[in-house]
Amino acid sequence: MRGPVPTDPQDPVAAQGVVVVCVGNDLVADDAVGYEIHRRLAGAPLPAGVRLHYAAVGGIALLDYLTGGEAAMIVVDAVQFGAPAGTIHHLAWDELPNFGGGSISAHSIGLKETMDIGKLLYPERLPPTVTLVGIEGRCFDRPRDAMSPAVASAIEPAVALIRNYLHTLGQGI
Repeated sequence: MRGPVPTDPQDPVAAQGVVVVCVGNDLVADDAVGYEIHRRLAGAPLPAGVRLHYAAVGGIALLDYLTGGEAAMIVVDAVQFGAPAGTIHHLAWDELPNFGGGSISAHSIGLKETMDIGKLLYPERLPPTVTLVGIEGRCFDRPRDAMSPAVASAIEPAVALIRNYLHTLGQGI
């Protein structure tokens, strides 16, 4: 089993930590994108201080992954923003569109609303940087083998984007 990269005392990621939460139902077509990204990220070493989690359901449960000591949180999920299927979105939390309750995610409560609730209930646990890496999906009502080809093709580029972003966070940028 591969472990984390050794800690550099000057590395802000290792010092405070980053939590990456990949959200999605591994049994449902495009919604399985979070599961697939999690599998790929778990298959190779991550920088020291990075905690990787898979959550079959998101919503308010995302707050359970925060300890209050993280420098950043990256949420990975399938989204429906109206862009072409397979489009990769990399957005700061305050850049997320506000569609109203539950419109961003198929997980009962929207991702943006979850963080808004977290700010009210647990402000001490929320990291200063929260980012979404979302892949635009289309098919959320069929089994896993019906994943859209454009979504499947976006998985590896999204993994590379996340790894590059973790490196950027590690540089203190």
